[in-house]
Amino acid sequence: MDDILFGMPTLIECDSLEQCVYLCNSLGLDFIEINMNMPQYQQCNMDIENMREMMKNKNIFFTLHLDENLNICDFNEAVSKAYLETVRSTIEISKELKIPIINMHMAKGVYFTLPSKKIYLFEKYKKIYLEKLLSFRELCTDLIGEEDIKICIENTNGYEAFQEEGIELLLESKVFALTYDIGHDHSIGGKDSAFVRRNIDRLIHMHVHDATANKNHLALGTGEIDVASKLNLAKENNCRCVLETKTVEGLKQSVKYINSYF
Repeated sequence: MDDILFGMPTLIECDSLEQCVYLCNSLGLDFIEINMNMPQYQQCNMDIENMREMMKNKNIFFTLHLDENLNICDFNEAVSKAYLETVRSTIEISKELKIPIINMHMAKGVYFTLPSKKIYLFEKYKKIYLEKLLSFRELCTDLIGEEDIKICIENTNGYEAFQEEGIELLLESKVFALTYDIGHDHSIGGKDSAFVRRNIDRLIHMHVHDATANKNHLALGTGEIDVASKLNLAKENNCRCVLETKTVEGLKQSVKYINSYF
């Protein structure tokens, strides 16, 4: 599809990776983003050799979406160590399969609700938060080394100031980059777009779906987003794009939209 590589997420309607690969091939897509929240995509259940064969025989590749609960800055050391081990083993899988992108969310953590405002513990104890992120950055930088792997941080429901500071700390390492989710950003009034623009040289991955003010993951062309401008942004920055609808039918509609665009 022109010069953008388009992919699909692992869908709840597809019970196996083989089903996803078949759908990916039938729609002419380039890759599949594997959601590691799903039980069949836990690391202990991944058949690396089978995945390698599918990549070779079907001429596709994979990206990985880390567990959305990932919180490597949790103040409970046992919890944060478990998440760090998850990242460590995910990087090892990525090395084995030549996976170029590991997508992750940036946790906001716990907050206290006061009469007039919320106070996030990561903001209150920001020194500890940033120290944990620095350790995470060094760990990932060492593990990835010179491999062609990027850990891409995805916007979700609006970055807090402490998150932006933390992400910029991570971006000081070449192994970190940005994912721009256009639907998430639209649904919060474009709150995260300024941060993305400020770091546009680190944007390499996009989640592309339509949206309204209160609804995400719609098929392209069925919401309010100026999709053409976002696709131009993807082309300008050589981004891979996941067509991130949540249903097979929505994915098919989005592929049809993309084909008509190009």
